[in-house]
Amino acid sequence: MFPPLFFGLDADGADPFALACAKAAQVCDAGLVTYDLGADRLRAAMVFTPEVPLRDAACMLPLCGVGFQNALGALAPPEVAVHLGWSGEIYLNGGRCGAMQLAAATSDAKTIPDWLVVGLSLDLWPPSQDTGLTPDDTALYAEGCGEVEPITLVEAWVRHTLVEINAWIDDGPARLHRNWLAVAQGLDSDLTVGGYDGTFIGIDETLGLLMKTQDGVRLIPLTTLLTEPA
Repeated sequence: MFPPLFFGLDADGADPFALACAKAAQVCDAGLVTYDLGADRLRAAMVFTPEVPLRDAACMLPLCGVGFQNALGALAPPEVAVHLGWSGEIYLNGGRCGAMQLAAATSDAKTIPDWLVVGLSLDLWPPSQDTGLTPDDTALYAEGCGEVEPITLVEAWVRHTLVEINAWIDDGPARLHRNWLAVAQGLDSDLTVGGYDGTFIGIDETLGLLMKTQDGVRLIPLTTLLTEPA
């Protein structure tokens, strides 16, 4: 069961992210959760109607990531480590297991978007039994989470995300900033984002990425991650 103000829609094999974006563009209510529980992959998306400019509302991507980390942390065995990449990646025990993505009604950082959607994709089973072929990738059930039911995980994701939203509304971004950094993957390592190469040294108050490059410290805003549904 979803918490109050959230309601589910089974995508029935379609892409939940694309479906959520289409429904949002048709002016559906905030709180719509679309999902598709495939045999090998869990996909879901949440619709938001922000009341702040996109530059601030884009923090729903890392916020939903923290919500997912808390949800799976509560359901999985205690030895399973869940970490988050700045671009939306989800890691289990160091292996990439899934990702989140972000779409909005506008790409103008100063504009309040009519809608914003965060999508989730999580591999349940590896594509091959020979996991040595893809040592950097993993899947939920390959990491000892066989007791975690997909629909239960989606419901928990929504509940824990709602807790983080309420905290963000009441207290501002400080808690989110702290909680996300606590589970960040790749801090102090080299990466390429938005066509720039550098070292990931932290995040700013809007959770934009701070990258140390040869030319100095560069800020890459979360709005760089906006994507279009397929």
